[in-house]
Amino acid sequence: MAYGGTRINPKRFHRSQLKFYAVLLPMAAFMAMPILFIVNQALKPVGELFAFPPRFFVMNPTLDNFTALGRVTRGSGIPLSRYLFNSLTVTAVSVVLAILISVCAGYVMSKKATPLVRRMFAINQAALMFVPIAATIPRYILIVRTGLYDTFWAHILPMLAMPVGLFLIKQFIDQIPDALIDSARIDGASEYRIVRSLVVPMVMPAIATVGILTFQAVWNSTEASGYYMENEALRTATYYLSNLTAATGNTVAGTGIAAAASLLLFLPNLAIFIVLQAKVMSTMAHSGIK
Repeated sequence: MAYGGTRINPKRFHRSQLKFYAVLLPMAAFMAMPILFIVNQALKPVGELFAFPPRFFVMNPTLDNFTALGRVTRGSGIPLSRYLFNSLTVTAVSVVLAILISVCAGYVMSKKATPLVRRMFAINQAALMFVPIAATIPRYILIVRTGLYDTFWAHILPMLAMPVGLFLIKQFIDQIPDALIDSARIDGASEYRIVRSLVVPMVMPAIATVGILTFQAVWNSTEASGYYMENEALRTATYYLSNLTAATGNTVAGTGIAAAASLLLFLPNLAIFIVLQAKVMSTMAHSGIK
């Protein structure tokens, strides 16, 4: 991409980029400190965890904390692999359905706005003002009355309502000219084909953002396992490890177990953010209407 004969983002290093690196590198180092702290804590032996004065970086890295975590989890009636399977399944299904619902609803609210549709979007805007804890009791009553209590769907369905995701995707679809969609209809494209082949590629930044937000919300959630589940085999790894670290965190060994569990729960968030963030930047750089 060029402007006035000069590339905005050269493929190779150019000295004109030094001023950006001078600002961005210190900021990146500062923002990476929490990640480094989590990793170092998980790799510290017990002696370093309780050392005074405390050290930021580990001096003698060890995997003893992960070994201790494995011993504790093996002592439970349900293996850790079952909790991980539940978490991965719930998260994957929730992300796919949340994106599908947000894209379809965003397209209708943007390009087929009727008075009723506009009122529904206003309700979605109002939902952005409420913190999630405010909906805990109504959500619990709804799940019980609909027969979802103690079922796998109690993990998934409450997470599909993403007001911020619908808002982001709708705003992106608003930027697509109506003339472009009308021309696709004239060429014989169905509404499904328009959404799949025209709308989705042009709103990929918003879709990636919704994917990140949904993944983090579902993966880190302990609400469904704590409030809606009695069957232990239906609970997620986040809930199990959170309770495990709460029960053992006051012991000497429990501090290391808590650090190892925190790292295991954090790594999927970091991985999905890195993957989708790269997709967001690439799509924003190469997409657009020409």
